[in-house]
Amino acid sequence: MSHLARCLAGLAPIVAVSDYVRAYPGLIAGYAEAPIVLLGTDGFGRSDTRRKLRQFFEIDRVHIALAAMFALASAGAIDHSIPGRALARYCISVDDLDPWSR
Repeated sequence: MSHLARCLAGLAPIVAVSDYVRAYPGLIAGYAEAPIVLLGTDGFGRSDTRRKLRQFFEIDRVHIALAAMFALASAGAIDHSIPGRALARYCISVDDLDPWSR
């Protein structure tokens, strides 16, 4: 059993986030039993500050919380209406293009 599997035992969803490409946190995905949501920047040179970078690539605190809510809803741990209410509260459209394709 890997160290990661021991530390994150169980089937609760994991949100792995990086200021770098999603592939970095993806390297650990095979060592956990739980579903993993990967978030990362997958781009370069689009922002002059870390804050703007995280906002542009949707890895800021709001998007991390949303990813966790959607993962928990998919796992049946919370009601499916909760992520929808959060989207409305923060005026986030699910119809927007992914940041790396803008």
